[in-house]
Amino acid sequence: MLPNLNNQQERVAEQFRQTERYIAQESRVAMLKIQSWQFALKTPEVGLHYQREAEDMIKKSLLTFVPNSYVLSEVGYYLCPSEN
Repeated sequence: MLPNLNNQQERVAEQFRQTERYIAQESRVAMLKIQSWQFALKTPEVGLHYQREAEDMIKKSLLTFVPNSYVLSEVGYYLCPSEN
């Protein structure tokens, strides 16, 4: 039986590029949420209700705890054997 000699560099590189694009997009969204919250805190015309909503939005979306097992399952760690 011949060993599997497929070159996986292109697949790995594309996965890396997709992950980088996703992280950049999520970082941009996070930055916009933080800027919106900072604007709400600095602007006296903005009501307290909006300030509370912005703070809740940040706490619920950016500052939530995610267990390690959830992250590992999302990236497919449990679906295939590990390759060292």
